[in-house]
Amino acid sequence: AHKGNFGHVLVIGGDKGFGGAAILASKAAVLSGSGLVSLATRGIHVEAALSSCPELMVSGIESGQDVEDLLKKSTVVVIGPGLGQSAWSEQMLQRTFLEAKSRNLPVVLDADGLNLLSKLKLRSGTPRRTVFTPHPGEAARLLNKEINEIQEDRFKSVMRLEKKLGSICVLKGSGSLICYKKSGKQEIGICDAGNPGMAKGGMGDVLAGLIGSFISQGLNLVEATESAVDLHSKAADIASLELGMTITPTDVIRNIRYFLR
Repeated sequence: AHKGNFGHVLVIGGDKGFGGAAILASKAAVLSGSGLVSLATRGIHVEAALSSCPELMVSGIESGQDVEDLLKKSTVVVIGPGLGQSAWSEQMLQRTFLEAKSRNLPVVLDADGLNLLSKLKLRSGTPRRTVFTPHPGEAARLLNKEINEIQEDRFKSVMRLEKKLGSICVLKGSGSLICYKKSGKQEIGICDAGNPGMAKGGMGDVLAGLIGSFISQGLNLVEATESAVDLHSKAADIASLELGMTITPTDVIRNIRYFLR
């Protein structure tokens, strides 16, 4: 085997002040088996990213044009962690969608990528092979509902999301739900692992990186998403045995490796 057999994940995110989210997603991809991981982020975060994870290929990106070459080299794109909602953020999303549509490139859309999707209402729609990973607040914006309406019937909510967006949706939260089409009918997977210690900034970024990593290694979108959601929560449960509710996203990344082994 060689590194090319295990895919090339490109993480796009980390606008000014939000560098940690993109670094966490990238690190999760590296430590879960991806052959190559690139990070496209604001230039001010390059040094911090390399200090945290020297295995990353980090590029300081200041415009949509700057990211084009990286998009052409990737096999899957994770966009959204720490992306922000600035003009820079919009450029990153639009360039990603253009490349993904032209190459049928899989995309994991998370965090501010989802918020921008609600805000921009892109006429061209989203790439066909996209995994959407909203928490209840993001789901509410996507469906033009209140958060309490999303939570009152999470099964109905995730089905509405899948129908509206046309691809796999993960509704995060206690008992995360994964909805997708199988033989033309909606199916829902339920995650029965996880704990309240996961209610921290950065946990969703780790999940996005894991989904991208498993896609890069050859799993189809449903397999990659269900495996990542399951292992993410179980790694957090193992961490909580040692650390209680003070677990961090970094603890989850560390424990993923033991499950994969």
